[in-house]
Amino acid sequence: MAIEVFNRYENKYMLDEITFKRVTSELKKYMVCDKYNESGNPYEIANIYYDTEEHFLIKESLQKPKYKEKLRLRAYGVPNEETLVYAEIKKKFNGLVNKRRTSLLLPDAYEFLESKSVDVDKPYINQQVINEIDFMLNRYDLYPSMYIAYDRWAYFNREDKDLRISFDTNIRYRETELALEAGNHGKSILEEGHYLMEIKCSKNIPLWLSQLLTEMSLFPVSFSKYGMAYKLQMQSKYNLALSA
Repeated sequence: MAIEVFNRYENKYMLDEITFKRVTSELKKYMVCDKYNESGNPYEIANIYYDTEEHFLIKESLQKPKYKEKLRLRAYGVPNEETLVYAEIKKKFNGLVNKRRTSLLLPDAYEFLESKSVDVDKPYINQQVINEIDFMLNRYDLYPSMYIAYDRWAYFNREDKDLRISFDTNIRYRETELALEAGNHGKSILEEGHYLMEIKCSKNIPLWLSQLLTEMSLFPVSFSKYGMAYKLQMQSKYNLALSA
């Protein structure tokens, strides 16, 4: 039965190219790269975010409430009909992130998220997570809203796998062709040479990492990929309306 559950705090930092290289050079003293980065190249993550027709979930999230939630369908690379993808709920309450997800074949994932029905008698599907997603789908009446993809490097602490640090770049979005198999193209969210670093752990960060952040003058930022994509989408529509 496939289920992944995460409970952790996530802090985000914005890095330029020079800082990215300096930070990753230091990280290698304490951490190891994700198995998908062993070639030295990033791996690709693609998501379809689900929302109401009025974009209630992202509008609510941008208000920075104590509690917020998102639903997305995630793939690693560009999937096909035989690829396992993840249907995932991400919740945040007072800074603590809870993520629950289950595997589905891509066609089954689309069928479930559209019709709210799926054959759960498969070893990689978790009924509890399916029930939670089904409740959220019906509560908000959700539809595909935004495609967001990015390239990622990730590292794990050698001594404590609880600590994970990721770097996302080439973050891009599109509001049409909302299908994971439609390719990885999109409009850029970040300027070239910029990286979003995320520190993820359920406990306090180690002293060496705290010292590194201080030495590099790195401070947490508030940044949502879906939130930024939504803002850019609204700005584009506004500019089109002005030019009409």
